[in-house]
Amino acid sequence: MEEGVVETPEELLAKQHRKEKKDLQAKIQSMKNAVPKNDKKRRKQLTEEIAKLEADLNQKHEEEFRKLKDDTDVKACSQGEEVIYGIETLKVDGEDLEEVKQPRVTKAQKRRDKKAAQERERESRIAEAEVQNLQGVRHQEGLKLAQKLAQQQLQIKEISSDGHCMYRAIEDQLAQRSKPGITMSVKELRSCTADHMRNHSDDFLPFLTNPTTGDMYTTDEFEKYCSDVEHTAAWGGQLELKALTQVLHLPIEVIQADSPTIKIGEEYDGDHITLVYMRHAYGLGEHYNSVERLKDPCNLEDS
Repeated sequence: MEEGVVETPEELLAKQHRKEKKDLQAKIQSMKNAVPKNDKKRRKQLTEEIAKLEADLNQKHEEEFRKLKDDTDVKACSQGEEVIYGIETLKVDGEDLEEVKQPRVTKAQKRRDKKAAQERERESRIAEAEVQNLQGVRHQEGLKLAQKLAQQQLQIKEISSDGHCMYRAIEDQLAQRSKPGITMSVKELRSCTADHMRNHSDDFLPFLTNPTTGDMYTTDEFEKYCSDVEHTAAWGGQLELKALTQVLHLPIEVIQADSPTIKIGEEYDGDHITLVYMRHAYGLGEHYNSVERLKDPCNLEDS
């Protein structure tokens, strides 16, 4: 703000709202980071909590803007500030009577309303930008992953985010192998994963719980889970990766930005499949990417 320029009540309120939205985004990000991916019950609750927090804040801001506008209008009327009344003359029993119409909005009030509307629109654009940026966590995660991968002369190979990303990344890894080997489509990978889990339910059922009751899945619930793995775009996780190592007889490693690399199926020989797990790629939706050889290798400085 320039020196000597006095902020209007609308500008002061907009500044307060910006700070409150920024504080809420920081709180939401902290809440997300605190909930493990495999805790489906808590993640469902978290989604509902976040939606309520955002709705409550939006409602609060709308009410504060409305109250400020009402207070400004009342003050203007009480002080007689530029409020002009239309006069209409009526004749009753031959006498002229003046009827006072409802007040019409002055040019000055219109300017104030226009300025307030522009400020609200500006606030909306700022809020959208803050949500998209998510305080830069996606960018920071990408930098950390790029550094880890570069040490192995690798880089991220982007996989589309459509619910099949883990299977698409594995499909890509199999296709990249220089020696003839296993090639499987996403549909085949999903089908094999579901069949293996059905045939080895004792290895997988104990790790699945009903998100509402917290109880271990029933036989019917487990079958529904396996059916979703096979026929829908249900996300894949560590249980599905465990099943796939046993189907493919290959080890799988999952590289993460802020956690040690997860290694599954180390009892199998052969070149491991490498995936990249991104926690902040798409908001609440975690994402898997594949990797490929680094196209422009460079030597990293010792840290």
